[in-house]
Order: sequence, then structure tokens, then C-alpha cells
Amino acid sequence: MMWKKMAYYVLTICLILTLLPAPSLAANELNIEGEACILVDGISGQVLYSHNADKKWFPASTTKIMTLVLALEAVAEGRASLEDPVTTSEYAAGMGGSQVYLYPGETRTLHEMLIAIAVGSGNDASTAVAEYLGGSNEGFVKMMNDKAKALGMKNTNFVNSHGLHDDNHYTTAEDMAKLGVYALKVPKMLEYTSIYEYDFRPEPKPLKLWNTNRLLKWYEGCDGLKTGTTALAKRNLVSTAEKNNLRLVGVVLGVGKTNGHFTESMKLLNYGFNQFEFLEMYPAGKELITLPIGKGEVDQVGLVTANKVGIVQKKGEKANLSSKATATKYITAPIKKGDKLGELTLIRDGKEIDKIDLVANQDVGRGGLGRQITKMLRQVTLAQK
Repeated sequence: MMWKKMAYYVLTICLILTLLPAPSLAANELNIEGEACILVDGISGQVLYSHNADKKWFPASTTKIMTLVLALEAVAEGRASLEDPVTTSEYAAGMGGSQVYLYPGETRTLHEMLIAIAVGSGNDASTAVAEYLGGSNEGFVKMMNDKAKALGMKNTNFVNSHGLHDDNHYTTAEDMAKLGVYALKVPKMLEYTSIYEYDFRPEPKPLKLWNTNRLLKWYEGCDGLKTGTTALAKRNLVSTAEKNNLRLVGVVLGVGKTNGHFTESMKLLNYGFNQFEFLEMYPAGKELITLPIGKGEVDQVGLVTANKVGIVQKKGEKANLSSKATATKYITAPIKKGDKLGELTLIRDGKEIDKIDLVANQDVGRGGLGRQITKMLRQVTLAQK
């Protein structure tokens, strides 16, 4: 009878063990040190690894990614120019923390100010740009929070443009990954974040800026994005790198040890590049469909992929991939190059997994009256045949 009791107990224990949840990536299998981390596909934002990604934390100077996003978008949309003069206010010049030592009344181009932000992490330059673009710090902060909301950064609140500590200035690793993925799509972003050194003030007191992101030299394929360090936030880094056509964005927050935000980010990136691959379906700029246009100087416009299209998957996995392109049914000129006029649906093993914007591949102006009359007469002639 004893062996039957023993067998009963063994079976009971085995049953209990099978009911326990299996270990997951959320258990921090990579042993990433810090308060939170996340690794995502740099194109789709697909999460590849995370730990405490929804924990609220202080972003410190990674805040400046949003400042750069808003500034470069203003340039891309024609609301500002890189050659615009930006004058430093007394308030901006007196900003503490990391700075590029702008003096009150000093005027630099927006281009130079953005280098000061991306490379030197200048709080004074961030404030000067915020005042210039937002009309005031308060106006710019509103722009920051509006953008965060539009990007789905649900657990983020900004109170300044630079990241100096404030208890009400917070984010999460998940939200910063969303911002990082979006930032990669902003024209010229990587041109600024990949600068490693810059002679900001040659004379009379030389000042050379060195990028605070050491991964630009330490990690192959790294070209951004931004570090952030304060006593309370500890060490943060939003990093991005590309190898073998795979673009990754990693976020580590609240790392205590010296250079830890770099070593822990390298752990994340190494995991991603070792375990995953990008399967490309279409390159950026691939025309997939044409759309008829009314009242235009041409009769149709090509719709292209704004970025390369594909999926990230574990190496060695096999998938049945397909896609379906759809376009707006009817549109009239004028049209601007880059306008979203359709969608590409990605389908894996019969399930929709993503939707990609299809955009106009050229500007199309309004056609003249003579062209419209000619087109109408041609249509009438064709209808009569």
C-alpha cells in the first residue's frame, strides 16, 4: 500500500507543476539590469523582448528625442528651416545640467541647435528650440504631449523639452520604444543622432561636442538615438541599430552601474540580431498600385511603399506570406508626394498581421481648363464608339 500512496503523491505534485505558468520573456531571462527594458522591430514596433516595460520611470535626456522629432517635422513640413536663426533667451542660457554654454542673445541656426541637442545633449539648446518652435516652453510642452498622445504613449507626461528631473515628467520603456520607432521615420533624424563629434564653438573658446551615445563607436550598425542620465533616473538609453536588413530599437531605463545603459543595451541588441531575421517583401518606394485622379495635370498616380515592407520572425521559422493592396476609390488633384492614398495589408498564414501606408509617388497639380475640356471630349468620344 505504501508504494500506492507514494505514486499518488508524485502524480499530484506533477499535476500541480503542469498547472504553473511557464517561464516567459517577461521574467527577464536575459538578466537585463535596470528598472525596465524593451526590444522592438524598428519598422513595425513588434515587441521581441520586454521586462517591466509598462513601469513608469523618468526619461531624463531621452526626452530630447521628442524635441528632435517636433523640430525635424516642422522642417519637413515647411513650418521651419534648418537655416532659421534661433536666439538664446536668458532663461535658456541659464538652464542647468548638460549644456553647450550658449550665452543670452546668442543666435545659432536651427541646424546647429539640433546638433547641440542630438550630440551634446544641451539643455540650453533644447530650451531655445522649444521657445522658438512653441512660442514658449509651455506651448512646446503642449506640442510634446499632443504628439505623445497621437503616438499612443499612454503612460507619458512631459513638462519640459530637455529632461531635467520633475516628478511629473515620466514615461515607460514601452512608450519610449513607440517614440523611437516613430523617430526613425522622421526625415534627417538619423543624420543628427549618428554624428559622433562636432566642433560647435571653434573660437575664441573651443568647444568640441562628443556624442553621449557611446554605442555609435562600440556597436556595429548603431546610428542613434539618445542617452539620458540624472541622479534619480539613473542611466537610460534608447538605441537603434541595423544589421542584415533588420532594424531594431532597444530601450533600457534606470540602470545603476557606470556605462550600464550601454552594456545592457548591447545585450538586448545582440539577442535580437542573434534570434531574429527580417523577411523583406517589398523595398521602400516599390509601386504596387495606380490610382485614377480627377482634375489633375495627369490622369493617375502611383502608390508606393513609404518604407521597406516585411516581417520579423525567429530565425529558421517558415511562414506563408501574402499581401493585399487597396487604394482610395476616387480623389481629385492637387496631391502631394507622400500623401497616404492606400494601404497594404500583410497576411501571414491566413491572418492579417499589419497594415502599411501606401503613398503618392509624385506631386500632382490641378490640370488647366483646356486639359479638362480635352479629357472630357475624349471620354465622350470613347463612350460613343
